[in-house]
Amino acid sequence: MIVIKDLHKKFGKVTVLDGLNLTFEDKGIHTILGPNGSGKTTLIKSILGMVIPNQGSIEFNGKQILGEWEYRNQISYLPQIAYFPQNLKVKELFQMINDLRPGSKNEAKLISLFQLEPYLDKKLGNLSGGTAQKVNIVITFMFDSPLIILDEPTVGLDPVALIRLKQLIIEEKEKGKTILITTHIMSLVEEISDNIIFILEGKIYFEGKIDSLKEQTKQSNLEKAIANILEETYA
Repeated sequence: MIVIKDLHKKFGKVTVLDGLNLTFEDKGIHTILGPNGSGKTTLIKSILGMVIPNQGSIEFNGKQILGEWEYRNQISYLPQIAYFPQNLKVKELFQMINDLRPGSKNEAKLISLFQLEPYLDKKLGNLSGGTAQKVNIVITFMFDSPLIILDEPTVGLDPVALIRLKQLIIEEKEKGKTILITTHIMSLVEEISDNIIFILEGKIYFEGKIDSLKEQTKQSNLEKAIANILEETYA
């Protein structure tokens, strides 16, 4: 579905992506890991066409994405921070999204799943961070997209909402979707991921199964395995 070749991106003199080569063909959950500033969000925004690389190419379903936009209709994206119009009511935002991108199928189910009914008439500027994130999640999963990209989806969620989000992600995987996730929550990664990509300073240091990384680093859990890579890199 996605083929990334020799991807480079600089912001000023800072190299953020340094020759990345990745292929996301398999259906399932692919988690992109790395410390802050490693290039995870820049990689995602490059796939979405929100960041233009200095060098390299990205193909989506066999076609170059540079200068294109139609392919985004096949992607559902949850940004790390959602900037909503503060004076809109929640229900007005949902209606606006439906007007911009017709074809929503799961809106009522998702509103119920995340218990947002009491907030539909409230203005977005008056919501707590956790409730705003639930609104963000509903918008992301409203559409039946073959590719779902989630950038730090657990931010601000209470334990019940987190459980429901995990169930939702697994359900989408079982429908044959490709799901890309960035997160710092290692327990979530171990629970749901089929494949992990660890990025450090704009380069890929590991790509594969969690068990393979544990075996390679001789560690018993993912958090210790990641720490082992960091210690060896900066030793």
